[in-house]
Amino acid sequence: MFVIAALAATLSVGAVSDSAPRLPVSPAVNDRVEIAFLNKYAARIPSFSRQTKLACNMCHNGFPQLTSFGRLFKLNGYTMTGLQMIKAQEDSASRLQLSLSPIAPLSVMAIIAATNVSTPVPGTLATTTELPQQLSLFAATALSPNMGIFSQLTYTAQDGRIGIDNLDLRYARHMQFGEHDAIVGLTLNNNPTVQDVWNSTPAWSYPFNTASIAPSPAAATIVEGALGQQVLGLGAYTLFNNAIYAELSGYVAAPQGAALPLDSTASNIPKAISPYWRVAFQHDITPSTYLMVGAFGLSADIFPTGVTGTTNHFRDLGFDAQLEQKVGTGMLIGRASYIHEDQQLPAFYVGSPPASENATNTVSTYKVNLSFMPSQTHTLTVGYFGISGTSDNLLYGSAPVTGSASGSPTSQGETFEWSTNPWLNVRLGVQYIAYQKFNGGSTSYDLSSGGRNAKDNNTLYMYLWFAY
Repeated sequence: MFVIAALAATLSVGAVSDSAPRLPVSPAVNDRVEIAFLNKYAARIPSFSRQTKLACNMCHNGFPQLTSFGRLFKLNGYTMTGLQMIKAQEDSASRLQLSLSPIAPLSVMAIIAATNVSTPVPGTLATTTELPQQLSLFAATALSPNMGIFSQLTYTAQDGRIGIDNLDLRYARHMQFGEHDAIVGLTLNNNPTVQDVWNSTPAWSYPFNTASIAPSPAAATIVEGALGQQVLGLGAYTLFNNAIYAELSGYVAAPQGAALPLDSTASNIPKAISPYWRVAFQHDITPSTYLMVGAFGLSADIFPTGVTGTTNHFRDLGFDAQLEQKVGTGMLIGRASYIHEDQQLPAFYVGSPPASENATNTVSTYKVNLSFMPSQTHTLTVGYFGISGTSDNLLYGSAPVTGSASGSPTSQGETFEWSTNPWLNVRLGVQYIAYQKFNGGSTSYDLSSGGRNAKDNNTLYMYLWFAY
């Protein structure tokens, strides 16, 4: 699911405090934050957060894209507040026992959508409307001076069910190494990369919102959502000198809706701890140019069925970059990622019947996209994406619409999107995805009667996305 990355402080309308809230970072960073705040927000414009009393564009270059300030807010554990907290301690010298927000930390997000597929899937309507496509309740707040939480409960129209969506519980504090400041923290989350603060890793990557009912390519790497909401991970991270980010996390099985304790009825269960790592370097090249380059990886042994026997092994390695360039009063944001996955599939290969004709496979995916925001109101985005990998006639077998006649996972295409925010917490958007290849071919890719072409899956998607 695609959701708002840092609605951690909840969306509402409120007055901005007379002085700038201060992040617990080095004095030089705080000075820059306060100057920027006073220059832009002293006019008491509507805010997006009961907790921080800051307008949406303080933390977002159009949600869910985080600004430098928004990234610091998340890495600091969602703890910055503009509220007078309810506090308790035994005496003036004792440890603080309670620091509680005086308001309920709740917010709501909804997406209303209409999807049109160029050539309808046989037996279906060409256009489908969803009211809502997604409805989410957020509980997000500072829990203590060093701990905060972002949590999401979501209803989706496609399956008519309510479930736990993204969760990120953080503890963070600061350490000094000479003249250098470091944020050091822990994150407990349920989706590898949901803890990331950039929009180039899978959980928060573009497109931020997309059609849930249109045909989509058969292949993807495991880090691109396969474990989302099905695992629980604990990780340690640091941001050193506001430049170098490093993280190491480990994930174990925590599926929703499965019989507990996990038994032979379970499916796609990690065998043990699945390690995830992340490194990134960020730098302000000029006062108007920001660059991040990074890498990340995930390794997992997965039981296809049950919790005993042979597992399949997946090892992902990804590289990503994000560029932000101020253009007058607007902004250009470029994002790129490449992920390569090595698969060892003994559980599929020797299964009865076998689910893969190869003992080892590879899958690679890439995305490149560029957003131009001439103002906080309008955004135009163009993107190019692709999937490639080993052909496998069992893993990517022939089937109408979703299958592959050649057994190849190759897909590629372009994304075009225009959106407008009449208010900072409301977005209207039109998105078009055009496929050049789909599941291995441009024409008759699926061996269905008459053959389906890649362009038949071109998708027009229109949506209203709001949060309050």
